[in-house]
Amino acid sequence: MQTYILFTKLSTDLSYELKNRERQGRAWMEQVKEKCPQVKFLAHYAILGEYDFIDIYEAPDPETATKVSIISQAHGAMHAKSLLAIPYRRFLELAEEI
Repeated sequence: MQTYILFTKLSTDLSYELKNRERQGRAWMEQVKEKCPQVKFLAHYAILGEYDFIDIYEAPDPETATKVSIISQAHGAMHAKSLLAIPYRRFLELAEEI
């Protein structure tokens, strides 16, 4: 499994409906579990800045990570992107190989 970080920015419409955020988040999670059962979430954070949320998860391949981003957009995210995360120790090993 590979680790990914999902950055999500809510649409303006959803930003005004924060009282419904828990319900919306639960619906999103249910669809991810249904469409991508092999995805394992490691952490969820609400953040301040360019994005509203960061989710750290494991997926078997880039196609599955793409599905997670697409599901986020289908649930009202204005922007959703998943980036591959490489453990720091592995990064150092790769740097040594160069």
